[in-house]
Amino acid sequence: MKRRRVHRITFAIAGAYNLLWGAFTMAFPQWLFDFAHMPRANYPEIFACLGMVVGVYGILYWQVTRDPERGFWIAAVGLLGKVLGPIGLARLLITGAWPMRTAVLCLTNDFIWWIPFALYLWDVSRQPASVSRQEA
Repeated sequence: MKRRRVHRITFAIAGAYNLLWGAFTMAFPQWLFDFAHMPRANYPEIFACLGMVVGVYGILYWQVTRDPERGFWIAAVGLLGKVLGPIGLARLLITGAWPMRTAVLCLTNDFIWWIPFALYLWDVSRQPASVSRQEA
């Protein structure tokens, strides 16, 4: 696979990042609200649950690191979430429901990963379909 080493490093970093972000958010579910100077959430467990989901993606990204030729679907779903998340946040920002400071979520969780994930999907899709799109 083209750029195999780069992709392995990318997904190793993405996995560690997601696990750390998820653990931090589970431990401190009010951090975003405090950072953005918003009223604290009435149900911080919901944001803690988001942290758990993001953390679980870290485990999946590490699977791509282990076997990059077979990580197509994991990365595709990951990139889809990294595109849909900012669309949802954009709606909150445009309507004024959330302040601009909350865009930090998309800067760190989404935008920085678009190019490396898209490049990986491009490279893995160039492999024979019998290899690149099998389930991990």
